[in-house]
Amino acid sequence: MNDRVLSVLEFPKIKEQLMAHTSSYIGKEKVEKLTPVFDYDWVVEQQRATEEGSTVLRLKGSVPLGGIRDIRASIKRARIGGMLNAEELLDIASTLYGGRQTKTFIEQLLEDIELPILENLAQQISSLKALEQEINACIDEHGEVMDAASPTLRQVRAQIRTFESRSREKLEQMIRSSSAQKMLQDAIITIRNDRYCIPIKPEYRNHFGGIVHDQSASGATLFIEPSAVVTINNQLREAKVKEEKEIEKILRQLSDRVMEAVEELDVNIQALADIDFIFAKAYYAKSLQGVQPKVNQEGYFHLKQARHPLISKEEIVPITFELGDSYSSMVITGPNTGGKTVTLKTLGLLTLMTCAGLAVPAEEETEIAVVSNIYADIGDEQSIEQSLSTFSSHMTNIVRILQELDDQSLVLFDELGAGTDPTEGAALAMAILDDVYNRGARVVATTHYSELKAYAYSKEGVMNASVEFDVETLRPTYRLLVGVPGKSNAFSIAHRLGLSDDIIKQAQGQLGEDDTRVEAMIASLEENRKQAEKDRTEADRYKQEVQKLRHELQQKEEKLESEKQHRIEEAEKKANEYFTKRMQEADEIIQTLRDKASKDETVKEHVLIDAKKQLDDLKETTERKSKPAKTNKAKKKGAQSFRAGDEVYVHTFGQKGHIVEKASDKEFLVQIGIMKMKVATDQMEKVHREQQPKVAPRPTVKTANEPAKMEVDLRGQTTDEAILQVDRYLDQALLSGYQQVYVIHGKGTGQLRKGVQDFLRKHKRVKNIRLGGAGEGGSGVTVAELT
Repeated sequence: MNDRVLSVLEFPKIKEQLMAHTSSYIGKEKVEKLTPVFDYDWVVEQQRATEEGSTVLRLKGSVPLGGIRDIRASIKRARIGGMLNAEELLDIASTLYGGRQTKTFIEQLLEDIELPILENLAQQISSLKALEQEINACIDEHGEVMDAASPTLRQVRAQIRTFESRSREKLEQMIRSSSAQKMLQDAIITIRNDRYCIPIKPEYRNHFGGIVHDQSASGATLFIEPSAVVTINNQLREAKVKEEKEIEKILRQLSDRVMEAVEELDVNIQALADIDFIFAKAYYAKSLQGVQPKVNQEGYFHLKQARHPLISKEEIVPITFELGDSYSSMVITGPNTGGKTVTLKTLGLLTLMTCAGLAVPAEEETEIAVVSNIYADIGDEQSIEQSLSTFSSHMTNIVRILQELDDQSLVLFDELGAGTDPTEGAALAMAILDDVYNRGARVVATTHYSELKAYAYSKEGVMNASVEFDVETLRPTYRLLVGVPGKSNAFSIAHRLGLSDDIIKQAQGQLGEDDTRVEAMIASLEENRKQAEKDRTEADRYKQEVQKLRHELQQKEEKLESEKQHRIEEAEKKANEYFTKRMQEADEIIQTLRDKASKDETVKEHVLIDAKKQLDDLKETTERKSKPAKTNKAKKKGAQSFRAGDEVYVHTFGQKGHIVEKASDKEFLVQIGIMKMKVATDQMEKVHREQQPKVAPRPTVKTANEPAKMEVDLRGQTTDEAILQVDRYLDQALLSGYQQVYVIHGKGTGQLRKGVQDFLRKHKRVKNIRLGGAGEGGSGVTVAELT
């Protein structure tokens, strides 16, 4: 991978952000060495690892990775037999503890979710708890070897404390003596050359005897070890030498134990580095609100609401576009500082991040190709030292790119052909784009040349795009518009800034016919795009409303079906209770008859049995009638033809309805009351009008156990007939306990509806009326609420 491209696309800054999420030096080192790899299998594996880390964070919030140290140097020295110091051994113990905590954490997760990559790394970690305990038993948290490390060390340190105490007691007696006060420079005990001394004036040197270990810079103070404590200090020194030898012995033993485990420690540290690196990527993905992109080998890119990760979320405008499917080249035009270069860098940087196993700041379903390499010519690299102009520096870089790219490459050109004569530059840019296109690579280029807009418009496999500019505010919006070339907006901007109309008209007259056509084409495309966006927004709104209405209708239908089932169950329950009670009464009567039969020969047993059987048959017949029919009634002879508007009797529900429309060859959409449903032709039969007299049918008298229907159909009746039937029907509905009923009068001329509604408004038991809603029959039905 070319380091210059990594630098231009700012990949090192991504690594700096990623490094902040590591928990150990070994994890940071892996981030430092991170570079994109253009190998499909490797990228897929790394993306899966990042996804596993993100899954763990989503479930647990954090990962216990504390205590891990870089112990590789200590392992290396232990391998060759070197002795480790206390701090190094303490780091090894801390790393063993951290590794064991991490291993346990991952193993507990495996009970609920599958994490094959993390599971494999956790299995590589050796516990080595015995070694950790040995080190912690000998060395405290400050890196000091403890007295308990060995019996000999405990004994020697007890001697040291005794000798120190005796030596200090003698010296304190001396400095507290009134006769010695004038001889002392300070009444303190100090240490020189690991020996206890007192500071005295030079003229009293011979008074104390002993050994002079040091003097002050001015010579006014001598640090003397009085002869009275020389023997004790000698004993103290000997004890400290024994202590050092014993500590060295303990450290040597612990180092030997580490040497026995160097192979396991090597594997541990590598596994922990990989785990730290995986979770660093996961934490980084969370901070970016990133997603794991889909990857492919076909050179297809689909960025969905993609953001540049180095620009704050408050400032960045997400971009969405595709490349590599119906077109493999894209030409982006638009004003300076409008976001063209940011678009190039976003595509390049997100591809680098994907090929490094990182999540990308975009929405789900973002797809990025694993290319063979990325080439970029972005920015001005003119060099005074090398005598290179802007154009020359660009051409030098482009020549190298053209020599190296292949059909799996991604090429990014910023301001292609700039820095020279516009006509020649545009021609050269088109030739370069043709060459890259013909070699099969994916290419995105930015430009200001109008010729390239026309080139992208007419060339198959090349797509125009632009960054939007608001002429009203004279500011770019940073939105990427795919399929629309950018306008220069020079005349509009000049006019807004106050340039006279005469000058602008003269300038427009200088434009060639081709330039005028291109600008007109762009203006037309821009207008069409805005209209298409407006239409799409309106269509989305309608779609949401339809979905909402559909959901509400479905809920109402489910509620009605539930109420219907509940009423059927209640009716069956009451019927069963009624007949059970009657059977009990019959049993009592039969028992009475039997009692009499035992005394009276004229009452025969077979008479009683027959009576019992008849009662049982009556109960079974009634129960069958209370349940909806599961089989069709006998069909009429000969095939029936149905059409919209026909009144039919639906056997399945035992009710009448009318056909709304044909649903399929064997089904029709039938309105039954307030419900519409599909009914097969063999489940219904036509009701012939001629068989029904047009006079209002006399309503049958309903009993308490036979409730009225929730609707009354008045179609085909006169207003007077309808009002008479509604009046009778309301009485039945009130007896049945209904709170709401449906009066079906049809649409027609509206006379029947008006007459019925006037009657309902005056009825003392009608609380409120309204027309039917969606799915209730609309204006052909009046819904009455009863009190």
